[in-house]
Amino acid sequence: MDLVNHLTDRLLFAVPKKGRLYEKCVTILKESDIKFRRSERLDIALCTNLPIALIFLPAADIPVFVAQGRCDLGITGIDQVHEAGVEVDTPIDLQFGSCRLQIQVPENGPYKKPEQLIGKTIVSSFTKLTSQYFAQLEGTTVDKMTTKVVFVGGSVEASCALGVGDAIVDLVESGETMRAAGLTDISTILNTSAHLIESKNATSNSDLIATIKSRIEGVMTAQKYVYCNYNAPREILDKVLPITPGRRAPTISQIDDAGWVAVSSMIERSKKGLIMDELKRRGAADIMVFEISNCRV
Repeated sequence: MDLVNHLTDRLLFAVPKKGRLYEKCVTILKESDIKFRRSERLDIALCTNLPIALIFLPAADIPVFVAQGRCDLGITGIDQVHEAGVEVDTPIDLQFGSCRLQIQVPENGPYKKPEQLIGKTIVSSFTKLTSQYFAQLEGTTVDKMTTKVVFVGGSVEASCALGVGDAIVDLVESGETMRAAGLTDISTILNTSAHLIESKNATSNSDLIATIKSRIEGVMTAQKYVYCNYNAPREILDKVLPITPGRRAPTISQIDDAGWVAVSSMIERSKKGLIMDELKRRGAADIMVFEISNCRV
């Protein structure tokens, strides 16, 4: 970390330098109005509108740096936090990079349940989580278990075909890669997604950390909700308001039309079609839905 030791006046924010989480991280940061420009040759970028330095690191290393207080905040998969075995706060589930850490075996092989793999060889890049799982399955400790766990950093799915292991433990998103390798899952060890993580050892920058978390929460809310506005006769409010309760409560405004009011509410994006249909059926009119680019909650 000699590269950043001189940045004592900036909050250090660790983000994945590449891979499945990188692009999504960059999008969330920019939507949170954290402005920066990253040089292709550097793993550090200084924000231009906030006293923040972004440090680009392998996702697996981020929990360690954050846990030690070398970085104040980070973004990485919750699987990496558990694999590192460190203590950090995980204030926000960013709801992307969703995967399952699964036990995969040859589809036409003899193994149909995890218990059949006791004493066999398991290949994974998540050796700590894999060892903990099989030690618990054996009812013993990691140092006394009979199951052998072998580390492979990449192309884990090829291990069974190459005779390196009897099964693998790896992250699975759609499952297409595993199916192409002739593998099928028999158990899920962990469901994971990207999280904002925070150091328990941070001694300064508390106000800036709170601001960043508030901005990211606003982005997450804007991704989940849309803004719905409609007009309705006052006499049917008891029928339509339960459909659009909002995050806290809907806003009701008088309009220049006797007996009618305007209602505004945040509704879940995934349900907007059903909600608009139901409002129409119950007598609402002029129903409109608007995107929320950002907000504070």
